[in-house]
Parts: sequence; C-alpha cells; structure tokens
Amino acid sequence: MSESPDVLIVGGGLIGLAIAWRASGHGLRVTVIDPHPGRGASWAAAGMLAPVSEAHHGEEALIRLNMAAAEAYPDFVDELEAETEVPVGYRRCGTLMVGFDADDVRALHDVAALQGSLGLAVERLSGRACRELEPMLTPSVSGGIHVPGDHQVDNRRLVHALTVAVERRATLLRQRVTGLVVTGDRAEGVTLDDGRSLHAPTVVLAAGCWSRDLPGLPARVRPPVRPVKGQVLRLRIPIEPALFGGTIRWLVEGSPGYVVPRADGELVLGATSEERGFDTEVTADGVFQLLRGAHQVIPGISEATLTECRAGLRPGSPDNAPMLGRTAMEGLVMATGHHRNGVLLTPITARAIAALLATGEVDPVVAPFATDRFAAPAAPA
Repeated sequence: MSESPDVLIVGGGLIGLAIAWRASGHGLRVTVIDPHPGRGASWAAAGMLAPVSEAHHGEEALIRLNMAAAEAYPDFVDELEAETEVPVGYRRCGTLMVGFDADDVRALHDVAALQGSLGLAVERLSGRACRELEPMLTPSVSGGIHVPGDHQVDNRRLVHALTVAVERRATLLRQRVTGLVVTGDRAEGVTLDDGRSLHAPTVVLAAGCWSRDLPGLPARVRPPVRPVKGQVLRLRIPIEPALFGGTIRWLVEGSPGYVVPRADGELVLGATSEERGFDTEVTADGVFQLLRGAHQVIPGISEATLTECRAGLRPGSPDNAPMLGRTAMEGLVMATGHHRNGVLLTPITARAIAALLATGEVDPVVAPFATDRFAAPAAPA
C-alpha cells in the first residue's frame, strides 16, 4: 500500500473501482477500501444499459446523462478488456418492452411518446410484431415497443475486470471503514476496523446506500441516500436453442418486470423495488411475483433451472439521480445515489470524478448533479 495516497475511496462497488482505475490513469496514487469489493448492489444488478427504456417524465437531465454514459460504454469496455484480458459480456442486443393488456400497452406508449420527444429511437409494435421478434412470448401480449439502443453488460464480469485493473494500478484494502477523520472543516482520512488510520488530501465517498451513515460525517454534507431493495432471480437454460435473444421488459396489469439473457444461457430476472430499509431478505412473495410475471409473458421460462435468489440495495436519492462532485467540506468528494442506473453510469462517473480529482475541473455533463442541490436555501437576511 502506498505510504501517502493522494486519494482514499470509501466503497469498492463498480463506481468506486472504476473511479480508482481512471484516477490512477491520471497518475494519482489511489487506495480503495471495502471489506467485500463489488459484492453489494453491483453484484445483485442485472447489467441492463437502458438509457432509453429507463426514461421517465421529469428526468430529462438524468436521461441526457444516461445517454452520454451509454455512448461512452464501448470505448470503456474496449480499454478495460485490453488492459485486463477479462471479457465483460458487453452485448448490443436491444430491449423489447411488452404489455399484457390494453392498459399496459397504453402505459408503454406514453413512455414511447416521451422517448420520441427527446429524440430517442423507439418503435411501437403490435402484439404479432412483438412475437415475430421474440417467438417465445405468449399470444396474450397485446403490443409493445422496441428500443434498439439499449444494451447490456455482465455486471459480475465487470466487477472482476475492474478489480483486476485496480489491483494492478492501485491499492485495494479489504477492510471496513469505521469513520471519517476530520480536522477543523476538512476531511483528512479514514479509520479502519483494524485500528489503523489512513490519511490523504482527498476522500471520495462512494459507499452506495451506506454513504449517509459513515461515522464522523457531518450532518451538513450527509447525502440524502436511502436503500431501495430489489429482489433478483438467476435462472439457467441450455445455450442451444436460445429461449430468446434480447432483453425483455414487461408490464402485466401494471406490474413491471424484466429478464436479461446472457450469452452463456443464464437469465437474470427482476426486479422488485421496495422501501424496506436495509433488509436484504429474499421473500417468498418476491420470488412468486417475479416468476408469475415472467411465466405470464414467457411461459417457456418455467422450464429454466432456478440457480440463485438475491436481494440488493440500490442507493436511491430524492430525484433518482446521483450526487457527484465536491461537497461543502474541503477534501471530501461524493459519488453516490445512482439508484437504478449504477451499472450504466459507471464509465461517465469514473471519467468525471477522476478528472475532478486530477485537475479540479468539473465535467459539464455531471454539473447538474452537484452534491449541494438538496441543501436547504439560506434564510433571508
């Protein structure tokens, strides 16, 4: 470990690991601290890169950030794979969003109208056209929309590749951070569960939904992040013949779901969205709801082997967008609150935060997501 790192990163999920990799490329000495790197929300995710199908009303700034992240992904993947020789399963497969009944299809068409108004590529389809794209869909599907610009990555392979890259270029400490070291009004380091203290000019807080609760973090810079529980299932089918090609998302009587097929025959099925605090228990009802929705849309999925049930905690924010950049405390930088877009936003977050650490300059693409946007307005004099 470097005797005097330039940067300490609290949190070794995809965001923290990618920032470390990019920052080390700027010549900075970086130490990442996490007891279980990449085993939180990054491990539970499905790996959808869906800037278009995830578009929602009122999130136009976030959509622009997501689109920029999607554009950055191919070069990010090429560089990471070339350096580590670890394939990350990046696939340009598109997303088919289907509705089970007329109300579901109307809701999807509302989404398509928003997407079209933003200049995003989307095609409305009849039920028959949906089944021509994905023959395993039930005849009960009433219609849908096709989003060719959505892609996917194997998030677990991506965790592995970034871990390899960080261990070659920087320091990865598998320890638990027990507190922030503060002197006056400046963050100067962290304490570890083995009793040590580490010091650096800059601390990056990238601990997902746990970022808010770091001991020693002053209330005025505490990020308003919360855990949003998502239950995810993993299934397996024979590689040949493939059950279906691209990602499928659905609405079944208003209830959403998705299945992401991997090239090796794995299927990732999810995901619930639950306000349950830090609860990570997999529930019978969560599993039932996911399997029931999938079976109603893709009956053949019932033949797959269930291999894993897991619950992860997304770091939610009040506006569903991340908090990126400097804080009101000198020496403390934030990179958290990515909610459902953490995997997608990994390349652009890493690029922007690494550049900030190296040059002090704020990338315009992340400027709308400053960490102080939720601060209470100052009282009038």
